Amino acid sequence: MTFGRSGAASVVLNVGGARYSLSRELLKDFPLRRVSRLHGCRSERDVLEVCDDYDRERNEYFFDRHSEAFGFILLYVRGHGKLRFAPRMCELSFYNEMIYWGLEGAHLEYCCQRRLDDRMSDTYTFYSADEPGALGRDEARPGGGEAAPSRRWLERMRRTFEEPTSSLAAQILASVSVVFVIVSMVVLCASTLPDWRAAAADNRSLDDRSRYSAGPGREPSGIIEAICIGWFTAECIVRFIVSKNKCEFVKRPLNIIDLLAITPYYISVLMTVFTGENSQLQRAGVTLRVLRMMRIFWVIKLARHFIGLQTLGLTLKRCYREMVMLLVFICVAMAIFSALSQLLEHGLDLETSNKDFASIPAACWWVIISMTTVGYGDMYPITMPGRILGGVCVVSGIVLLALPITFIYHSFVQCYHELKFRSARYSRSLSAEFLN
Repeated sequence: MTFGRSGAASVVLNVGGARYSLSRELLKDFPLRRVSRLHGCRSERDVLEVCDDYDRERNEYFFDRHSEAFGFILLYVRGHGKLRFAPRMCELSFYNEMIYWGLEGAHLEYCCQRRLDDRMSDTYTFYSADEPGALGRDEARPGGGEAAPSRRWLERMRRTFEEPTSSLAAQILASVSVVFVIVSMVVLCASTLPDWRAAAADNRSLDDRSRYSAGPGREPSGIIEAICIGWFTAECIVRFIVSKNKCEFVKRPLNIIDLLAITPYYISVLMTVFTGENSQLQRAGVTLRVLRMMRIFWVIKLARHFIGLQTLGLTLKRCYREMVMLLVFICVAMAIFSALSQLLEHGLDLETSNKDFASIPAACWWVIISMTTVGYGDMYPITMPGRILGGVCVVSGIVLLALPITFIYHSFVQCYHELKFRSARYSRSLSAEFLN
């Protein structure tokens, strides 16, 4: 029998002076863990472990917490909006209220998550997962009660494959994946060496009696490549199986890169098996070489295990406006300087004209290598007005390229701190779970 006034059909929650009436049936499956725990309390001692005070006559539970923050959280769990910070309230204080009631930072809107991570990074504030109200994402979602053992197992598997710093098993798995990536890239680079290709050709000439001697699995490099592809395929399949949202899984950039890195191998194997590398289908040879060279995408798989590459991708994603602005600056400058350089070097004096600047598209190459201060020297102005224009082009390139760099730099630093803090938060959360 649940502790409380006998016969009462509802209870009252008093949060910082604000009262909320809930039915007992609703209290049992309430989305907030701390509130739903009241249904199982059988003594006043159990009740006082959940709330701050209790009035048996009124059947009223007192919580000495922020009333406005609880109002925002209550609207969220009832499905009346998205969880954002309460106005005029410190981000850390609101996050503390979330942990108390059984939510975590993942339930916040993305913009609020960024504000919270920035504030935590600035103040070096860390919250432990051993709070009574701190739950996993699945347990604290609106409408969800106790997580089933199978869901907890899936969540652990998901974190093992998605967060390399979440546990010892995740670190071992990430290390093995990195080793496979490095081995596959070494084999790819070595296979382009002349001596390597000559040795592979000799091996194929010795095994011409075999029907599929040209297949990638017969050579040592092909065996190593097949083993690496097998590991990547198994890893991708397992991550797809344990993912929460299959459609969202396919849309993620890193997963798309995984597919781009794995699919060409199977296409090249099928083409080799069905056509062979013979003189009758030389046109397929170019396609095979293109598909095999697409294995270079395996390098990008390292972004799953290194914060630096993740920071680069996140920075490019957030600074796309600045990148577009930078490209617009370069394109406008190229149009102006290429037209002027073609006119000064070729259009004014046809007898002593510079043949390298015969057209505006040809002059664009000189403009871009001058603005980026590369200066290959394959094209250069020979007239005095053209040289003056070249100096102005170089100085303008330095100024134009430097203008958006400050915004990109600050965004890079911010993204690095966010990812580093998130990685440390996962490590602390799993460590506390392991110790408990």
